[in-house]
Amino acid sequence: MKLSGLFHGILVIVFVMSYTSLTSALTNFNVLNFGAKPNGVTDSTDGFLKAWDAACGSADSSFIYVPKGRYLVGAMAFKGQCKSPQIIIRIDGTIVAPLDYGVLGKSENWISFQGVTGVSITGAGAFDAKGPSLWTCKASNSNSCPSGATTLRFTNSNNIKIHGITSLNSQMFHIAINGCRNVHIQGVKIIAAGDSPNTDGIHVHLSTDVEIFSSSIKTGDDCISIGPGTKNLWIERVICGPGHGISIGSLAKDLKEEGVQNVTVMNTTFSNTQNGLRIKSWARPSTGFVEGVRFTDSVMRNVQNPIVIDQNYCPHNENCPGQISGVKIKDITYTDIRGTSSTPVAIKFNCSAENPCTEVKLQNVNLTYLNKAAQSFCSNVVGKAFDLVQPNGCLESIG
Repeated sequence: MKLSGLFHGILVIVFVMSYTSLTSALTNFNVLNFGAKPNGVTDSTDGFLKAWDAACGSADSSFIYVPKGRYLVGAMAFKGQCKSPQIIIRIDGTIVAPLDYGVLGKSENWISFQGVTGVSITGAGAFDAKGPSLWTCKASNSNSCPSGATTLRFTNSNNIKIHGITSLNSQMFHIAINGCRNVHIQGVKIIAAGDSPNTDGIHVHLSTDVEIFSSSIKTGDDCISIGPGTKNLWIERVICGPGHGISIGSLAKDLKEEGVQNVTVMNTTFSNTQNGLRIKSWARPSTGFVEGVRFTDSVMRNVQNPIVIDQNYCPHNENCPGQISGVKIKDITYTDIRGTSSTPVAIKFNCSAENPCTEVKLQNVNLTYLNKAAQSFCSNVVGKAFDLVQPNGCLESIG
């Protein structure tokens, strides 16, 4: 699972070199040849769908090319069971949503891939979802606003790569990975306003063997959100802010819920975010769990809640369930976490009385508040603190 350091850099170079030679051997499909227009005005939805159908129906590995320009498209669903064993989509232009947010707003997704295998999305291009007008509608508390569409979603798909693209101003989530296996995300840029609602950068749910590398996420909700059923997730070299941090959860939405296990988050930077490293669950019964999480080498810059586990999660304190969280949280390690908190409490473990957090480990943690000592808050947590841990007082100190 781990691909880091020099070895990972060599693999990236090899990928780029092999990618250049590989594309010349693929069957090529240029969206312009299927009626797409790069003027940002003409509806090019049909041209993109036709290019996909041609590539999907090819017996050879396929290459779909989106040249520079602006392409106006509505909601598009690319279905799987393709003859082509591999489809590379190279986007050098900008894919643009309609100005009227209602066109996409009632769709669950803007661009979705369902049941595909071996699909790569790469290039220096962008998806511009034109989200601000919908955010304004939601801020007005109008009941007429649609929920909004996720910009890019993969569902029940395998062997997926997303490299280098930019997602701008999504109506809802920017990238969602749901029910997938073997997904590699690298070098993506995600940009939305810090007050944009529900614009999670990357959401992973019911998926296994997902890697997220070298990406920058600026948004109004979680930079990366990790839902139930996520296993073997590796996150490395991610810059987050503004946003709500990297969050496991929220969990316990349902009574019967799959667990989250084997998650590694390393070499991350959080700047002016609401949270840093967070695990959250609602206070209600659940079969869910979180186990085997490693948070390593994180820098906090003016973060409200740098380290937080909250098993009484209830945003805005509205319609809170008021029960006891059934989610079991254990084997959580924080190592080499440093920087500044924008609030006095830099470490907060608010765990369940019936299901305490166990096997929590803090090692080499140094968090301050306004250049002075920060505080910690602990409830129903069992674990140990090793070496320097500031603030301390929550866990048994070892050494």
